[in-house]
Amino acid sequence: MSDSNRNNTEGHLPLPSSSSSVVPQSTSEQRPSTPTSQGRLLSRSEIQGEKSLAEFLVQMDNYAPIIPEALTDYYLAQAGFECSDVRIKRLLALATQKFISDVAIDAFQYNRIRQQATKEKKFQNKDRKTVLSMDDLTAALAEYGVNIKKPDYLS
Repeated sequence: MSDSNRNNTEGHLPLPSSSSSVVPQSTSEQRPSTPTSQGRLLSRSEIQGEKSLAEFLVQMDNYAPIIPEALTDYYLAQAGFECSDVRIKRLLALATQKFISDVAIDAFQYNRIRQQATKEKKFQNKDRKTVLSMDDLTAALAEYGVNIKKPDYLS
């Protein structure tokens, strides 16, 4: 087996020999020449991951999350997190926004299930607004490992 075939089976592109003039069609097909901190060459999938991460971080420059930056900075400082990169702070704000959105959607689903169960038992007005209750919120947060208990004096 030649060196070029052996390299191809390892997930890397074959090196062009001196006798053939092979020109890659795109830069993503080039064999990476940048070693990592471990002293090895990056594979195609690692390069794609690096490129997509870089593109995502560039997109974060133009994104304004719903959670204000001052609020994000306050809670990050309370947790002892220090970072001067605004993109990282925005990424954390985006993750928080997604978590809150997922919890709200799950709580809404619990509310609809509960309303369906009560609808069968008695007649209910169709113009009723949806209200977030602690029971629905507790059930939704329990799915994410957050346990909420009412204080003993309220029970």
